[in-house]
Amino acid sequence: MFNHYGNGPLRKPLDESGNIDFEFSFAFQPIVDVGRREISSFEALVRGPNGEPAASVLQQVSDVNYHRFDEKCRWKALEMASRLHVPRRLNINISAKGLYLVDLNITATFKASRTSGFPVKNIIFEITESESLTDHHLLFKNLRVLQDFGFKTAIDDFGMGYSGLKLLLEYQPNYIKLDRELVSHIDKNPIKQHVFSGIQRMCQKLSIDIVAEGVERDEEYIWLNNEGVDYFQGYYFARPAFESLPMVAFQA
Repeated sequence: MFNHYGNGPLRKPLDESGNIDFEFSFAFQPIVDVGRREISSFEALVRGPNGEPAASVLQQVSDVNYHRFDEKCRWKALEMASRLHVPRRLNINISAKGLYLVDLNITATFKASRTSGFPVKNIIFEITESESLTDHHLLFKNLRVLQDFGFKTAIDDFGMGYSGLKLLLEYQPNYIKLDRELVSHIDKNPIKQHVFSGIQRMCQKLSIDIVAEGVERDEEYIWLNNEGVDYFQGYYFARPAFESLPMVAFQA
């Protein structure tokens, strides 16, 4: 199982009590709208208390303390976003496992929103670990519950697996985030270009916005932008900033 606030596997910790006896924090990376030349959202990415990589935190998370960790992440991400005056939306990740307890997640999110002052209408849930989905009927039901409560949703790492396409048959999110493997060197890979074109046509028909994630090269950005992509996330624009909001380098 992989974490939904950063990269890396969840490992079984020594503490089996379910307590969260370790510290963590967040870095923030912008998602930019190049058409409007503005920041569309910030994604909250888990880090160690001094900015250590996500893996240093995730190795302390197990099935026993997962839900307490997940709830604490929600509170901490929204509190920090409010304190940093995140100007628009905030992407917070929710894994397939977290979706199966959607009532608890919604309740915790509303409480965290009320306490932090960060409005619910500006929260986007990113659905991660889609390849691990099992009970699809329950998943689709709970995704619709999120929509009914006014949350926007995004499907992460879309385009290189089968589960994302299965999701779209029953549920249409507000955004899909293209998998980094599809984005990487797409400017010189005709196969990737054809796959992207198919995804783009499908999203246009379903009124789903595309976010190109993991963009690092000028050539990737130019090719995707020329094909009509407006939303981007990656080092090309800004690296994640620990406990702060980074400056964005909009391209000419």
